[in-house]
Formats: sequence, structure tokens, C-alpha cells
Amino acid sequence: MTSTLAAETAAPPRAGARQWIGLAVLLLPVTLMTADLGVLWLATPYLSADLRPSGAQLLWITDIYGFLTAATLVIMGTLGDRLGRRRLLMAGSAGFLLASLLAAYAPNAGTLIAARALLGVAGAAVLPSTLALISHMFTDARQRATAIAMWVTALSVGLAVGPVIGGVLLASWWWGSVFLMGLPVMLIALVTAPLLLPEYRDPNPGRLDPASVLLFLLAVLPLVYGVKSLAAHGPTAEAAVAFALGAAFTTAFVRRQNRLDSPLLDLRLFRNRAFTGALLTLLLGMTALNGVEYLVPQYLQAVAGLPPLDAGLWLLPGAAGLIAGSQLTPFVARRVRPAYVLAGGLLVSLAGYAVIALAEGVTVAALGLAVIMFGAAPISVLGTALAVGSAPAEKAGAAAATGQTAYDLGLALGIAVTGSVAVAVYRGGVPADAPAAAHESVGAALALPDEGLREQAREAFTTALQSASALSAVFALVTAAVVLTLLRKVPRT
Repeated sequence: MTSTLAAETAAPPRAGARQWIGLAVLLLPVTLMTADLGVLWLATPYLSADLRPSGAQLLWITDIYGFLTAATLVIMGTLGDRLGRRRLLMAGSAGFLLASLLAAYAPNAGTLIAARALLGVAGAAVLPSTLALISHMFTDARQRATAIAMWVTALSVGLAVGPVIGGVLLASWWWGSVFLMGLPVMLIALVTAPLLLPEYRDPNPGRLDPASVLLFLLAVLPLVYGVKSLAAHGPTAEAAVAFALGAAFTTAFVRRQNRLDSPLLDLRLFRNRAFTGALLTLLLGMTALNGVEYLVPQYLQAVAGLPPLDAGLWLLPGAAGLIAGSQLTPFVARRVRPAYVLAGGLLVSLAGYAVIALAEGVTVAALGLAVIMFGAAPISVLGTALAVGSAPAEKAGAAAATGQTAYDLGLALGIAVTGSVAVAVYRGGVPADAPAAAHESVGAALALPDEGLREQAREAFTTALQSASALSAVFALVTAAVVLTLLRKVPRT
């Protein structure tokens, strides 16, 4: 009897060397995801000069990756649970490799947008697979929390090395070279994954419902388009129709999931207060962060006039802040409830938003971003851990994908919502009689010969960044309210 009871209460097996080496393999493509984003920020002025995209096309080039990832993550996560998470990881890695080649040699803005869209779909296959495999490889709660913190740190390392590598490449090569740095990373992942990573799938997945896949896409894509339209043109009938269609198909999707024995997305997960709170925290917190994070690299290059490599080096304090916060969070969360760790981090980030909103200069931008990233780190670590940990093992892929959907959609909304405010403020600061190009972007304005106009464009963009930072601070306060309302009773990790 005693031995039986001991077996029932025994701690889950701890991971060994093979699992930790496998984790290193998983972190390679994760690091590439954010490194690829960071180098694009630095490459934006160069691809703009070469491809001459319109203002709307430039926004699509920047954030279609995040939107397509968000639109397909749940589908990919569910496919991974059914077909095998390692198999999906390898398929996504191969797709990312091919799409990177297409992006590197894109002859026009339309092709680059299409390549970025394919990168988004491939990324949607990679990210939930890595998180789901982590939940399978690390069954001990403490080791899993550490592994997830390392996963978030890998995202941070990507932010750190991406701009530096991108700066070196842009100093010697054309803008498309920044997409080629992912080729060796994905090749390593493809070769080593079968040797080091376990395969895992839901033993009783049920039948995949094609109608649910279609309804999900019809629900998400109009909402994505509506946000994009709102960001680019403000309130219009077109945006209203898109939101209405998205809402209608969302309702149809939810009703169908409730009728199916094997739904594409198990809506019972949302009955868990911690799961729902984690999703909202990821969504709102990343919305607050990414609007400013997207604008600071442009400020360093366009307003401060820094070359790409120097701008990348000034972004390192922000990445260091995110790395430090990511590694500190698991230790603090063992002693303090997640809600208070998250709320405390958000209060810290408010100081960073205030620094950028109230002052200007290269040092101010770098310091403010570092404080913001440090304070936002618990959102990524604890939000992801709560989302994955709230689901049963066989649903880990879908849970990870849903959490990553909220994360990526928040990143994209940060650009769309906060970015649209920044665009409006910038255009308001440019003289009405200035050439149309000057109203499109600060990069286009700086290419014009009028020095007075160029200086006005720099001042307008500085004001735009400060306004975006103030709006992000409001989002951070709303996130803190959500955290303290929904996650207050969640126990320490």
C-alpha cells in the first residue's frame, strides 16, 4: 500500500542531457524568428529605396508576417497534435528556408509581401511545435518553467543578434542578404531534429474537420484586414464590413466547435481562468510593447542619422533588458504570485514609456526601450507558461498555438494601432503643401532635396514616437488591470 501511494505521488521524471541538448536544437529556429524581424526593421530604409513601396505596401511588408502567423497558428498547432509535432517543426523549417530565399531576391514589393506571408505561415508551423515539444520533454514543473524562460530568452537573443548581424550584412551587401542568415540555422534544425527530438502526437486526435479550418480562416482574415484598413485609412465603410464579416464567421466557428466531438480548437480551454487571463495578457502586453519597439529603430536611423550597424548596437540594451527579465522571472515567480510579478513588470515598463514620451535623443530611446523590455519580459515568460501549463498534454500544441496567436496578434496590433497613431501624428507635423512622398514616410521625406522639409520630417517623427509611447503606456495600464482581475488567484509557479 505504501509503495503504491509513493508511486502515485512521485514527482514527474526530470529531464536529462538528451532533453537539454534537444532544447538547444528547438531554440535555433525560435531565435531566427525574432532575428528575422529585427533585421527587417534595419533593412526597411534600403528596401524602400530599392523597391519603392507605397506607404500601405511598406506596412504590409512589415506586419503581414505577424498577421499570417496569427491567422494560422491554431490550425498548425492542431495539425501538430494530430500529425506529429516534430514532423510539423521540420516541415515549417523547410518552408521558412525556401520563403527566405524568395524574400532575399524579391524583385518588387508585391513579391516581398508574398514571401513575408509564406514566412508567416512557416513560422506558424515552427513556434507552437517548439513549445508543445518542450511541454512533452520537460514534465517537471520547475524544469519546464526554466525551459520556457530559455525559449523566451531565445526570442530575446534573436532581437539582440539580429540587428548586429543585419548591420554587418547591410554595410557590405544589399538589403535582401538579411534574409539569408536563416539558411544555416534551418539546415541545422532539419538535420539534427530527427536525432535529438522525440515525436509526439495526440493518440486519439479524431477527424480533422475541413469546415472548421475554413471557418477559422474566414473569421480571422477579415478581422486582420479590418485592423490593417483601420490603421492605414482610419474608420471607413470597408473596415466596418471586414469587422462585421469577421464577427459573423467567428460566431459560426464557435458554434461549430461546440457541436463537434473533435473540434479544431477545444473551447473548453477558455473555461480555465488562468488560460483566458494569460491570452489577454499576451495580447494587450505585446500590443503595448511592439508599437514603440517597431518605431525606435526607425528613429535611430532616420532622425538620429545612425548607420545600420550603429543603430543595431544601440538596440542591444533593449535586448539585454529582455534577456535579463526573462531569466529573472522564473526565480521571482517561485516566491511571488504570477499576477504580482506581471503587474510589477508592467509598472517598470511604464517608466520606460515615460522616458521616451517626455524626452528625445539616442540615449533616451535606447534607455527607455531597455526599461520597457525588462518590464515586459514576465509577460512572455509567465503568459506563455500559464497558457501551455493550463492544458492537458494531448492539447499542448493547440494551447501553445493559441497563446502564440495572442502573442503574435498583439505584436501585429501594436504596429497597426500604435503605428497608425504615429503615422497620423507624423503626417500632421509635415507641411500640407509638401510633396506627397513626404507624407508617406519619414524615409521618403529624407530622400527629398529640401533641407528645411527634412528637418520638419525629423521633428514630426520624433513627436510621433513620443505619442506612440504615451499610447503604449495606456495599453500597459489596461494590461495590469486585466492581470490583477483574472490572474490574482493563480498560485506561485
